[in-house]
Amino acid sequence: MIELEGVPELIDPVMVAAFEGWNDAGDAASTAVAHLDREWKGEVFAALDAEDYYDFQVNRPTVFLDNGVRKITWPTTRLSVVRVGGDKPRDLVLVRGIEPSMRWRSFCNEILAFAHELGVEMVVILGALLGDTPHTRPVPVSGVTSDPDLARTMDLEETRYEGPTGIVGILQEACTHAGVPAVSLWAAVPHYVSQPPNPKATLALLNRLEDLIGLRIPLGELPEDARAWQVGVDQLAAEDSEVAEYVQTLEEARDTAELPEASGEAIAREFERYLRRREPGTGPGGGPGVAMEGGDTPFLRETGSGRTRPPKPEQPGPEAVPGAEAAEGAEESEESTAPEAPEGSADGSPDTDPETSADTGPETSADTDADGDSDSDADGDTDGESGT
Repeated sequence: MIELEGVPELIDPVMVAAFEGWNDAGDAASTAVAHLDREWKGEVFAALDAEDYYDFQVNRPTVFLDNGVRKITWPTTRLSVVRVGGDKPRDLVLVRGIEPSMRWRSFCNEILAFAHELGVEMVVILGALLGDTPHTRPVPVSGVTSDPDLARTMDLEETRYEGPTGIVGILQEACTHAGVPAVSLWAAVPHYVSQPPNPKATLALLNRLEDLIGLRIPLGELPEDARAWQVGVDQLAAEDSEVAEYVQTLEEARDTAELPEASGEAIAREFERYLRRREPGTGPGGGPGVAMEGGDTPFLRETGSGRTRPPKPEQPGPEAVPGAEAAEGAEESEESTAPEAPEGSADGSPDTDPETSADTGPETSADTDADGDSDSDADGDTDGESGT
C-alpha cells in the first residue's frame, strides 16, 4: 500500500515523466523534467526501491562526501510534486529516473499506483531520439498517443510504430490498459551531434508541454543556452566540409517537407504563442512574458523518406519521430543507402527502428553543450525490450 504522508490534496494534477537512457538522446527529456523541478522547487515525496528494478553493474551507485562523511546515492526513480500558481493553479507530479534494468511491468504498475492515489488526470511522458534533422532548424517535436479520443481532442497522432521500444513506450501502454490518458512527446536530436546536453531539444519539449497542459513554463536561461549551443555546433560543422555538406542536404529536405505546414492555421498558432509570452501577466501562469527560442513546430504527420547517408556515426540510439524526417520528394534524386523505417504502432515510441536509425551521417568530432562544448556522450543504455 502506498502511503503519501505530507502530500497535500492536488489540483487537477498532471504527471510528467522522463527517464535517462535509451529514450533520452542528448539528455533532452530528463533535463526538461529537471528544469521543471528546479524552477518550481519540487518536493520529493517518494522514491522507488532501487533493488527492485536496477542492475547495479549497469547503473552503479555513486559515493559522495557530505561534510566529510561518505554517503551513497543509489540509482532510482523519484517522484516530486510542484504547485503552479496563477489564475488557474495546477499541480504537477514529476517522475524522473533511469530506465529500469528489469521488472518493467512492476515498475509501471508502481508508477500508476502513485498516479491513482494522487488523482492524476493525464500522464505526459517525454522522450528524445536521434533523427535526420538539421541542428539549424527548429527541433521537431511529435505528440503521440494510444488513446483515439485524446488524439482527436488534442490534435495528436495515434502512433502505429512497430519495433523495439523503451520504458516510455511500455509506460504509455500501461496507462492505456489502466484507462489513464497518456501522451508521449518526442524531440528529434541531430544524430551527428548527439552528445549531451542539448538545450535546444530540451527547450522544444518544454514549449510543446506548455501548449499541451496549458501552463506557462519559466524558461530561465534555456533560450540563451540553446542559442549558444547552436552557435557552437555551427562552428564545428563549418570546420568539416563533409558535415557542412550533409547539414545543407538535411536543411533542403526539411524545408521542402515543411512547406505544407506554412498554413494560416500554423502561423496563427505560432503568433498566439509569441504574444502569450511577450505580454506581461498573460497566460495561465501569469507573470512577465519570456521570449521563446526554437523548437516550435506543429504536431507533425508521419512522412516517409529516402535519404542519402554519409558514413556511419559511432553513437547508436533511437531514431526519428513521426514527421521528424525529411520529405521524400526533396531527396529522390539522391540514392538512399539506408533501410526504410518501419511503420508506427501504438506504444508511444518513435516511428523508426532504433537499431538502424543512428547509422546516418557524420558525427562532429567535438562535443557541444549549452556554451558550445560538452564532455559526455548520450546514454545509449538499453534494457528490457529496447535493445541497442
